[in-house]
Amino acid sequence: MILVTLGTQDKTFVRLLEAIQKEIDKGNIKQKVVVQAGCTKFESKDMEIFDLIPVNEFKALIKKADLIITHGGVGSIMEGIMNHKTIIAAPRLKKYNEHVNDHQLEIIDTFSKMDYILPLKDFDKLDEVLKKATKYKSKEFKSNTNNMVKLIEKFIEDGEI
Repeated sequence: MILVTLGTQDKTFVRLLEAIQKEIDKGNIKQKVVVQAGCTKFESKDMEIFDLIPVNEFKALIKKADLIITHGGVGSIMEGIMNHKTIIAAPRLKKYNEHVNDHQLEIIDTFSKMDYILPLKDFDKLDEVLKKATKYKSKEFKSNTNNMVKLIEKFIEDGEI
């Protein structure tokens, strides 16, 4: 199953769903596709599309997914990384009125350089990125939470780091 998550932005991201539909139509995507679309309105006979999915159901879908295709939101990307999923991330762009600026390009570049995700910048090349995804193994995520907690505790106790 492929989970597509577009976040909860107040702007649409039809461009990504059109690219996915194109790959379904070409036969390059044969798996079930479930979409958390947020404010994006899109009709498809091939995808199960929901505006918002309750948190518990969303987490269950992430665990079940073989692949996550997401916008360039940090929360969506991190959720996939922490669940050891293969992730294709596509930036929302200002020129298409998908966001207020192009910061998602930077987010995707950073996660890509760290080898956690596969970037999708040219939507006409989704088929190529989907092929890469079948063999892709991302870097293992290592949390730094314990170190941060120790630093905060030290600061509270000693007033210094």
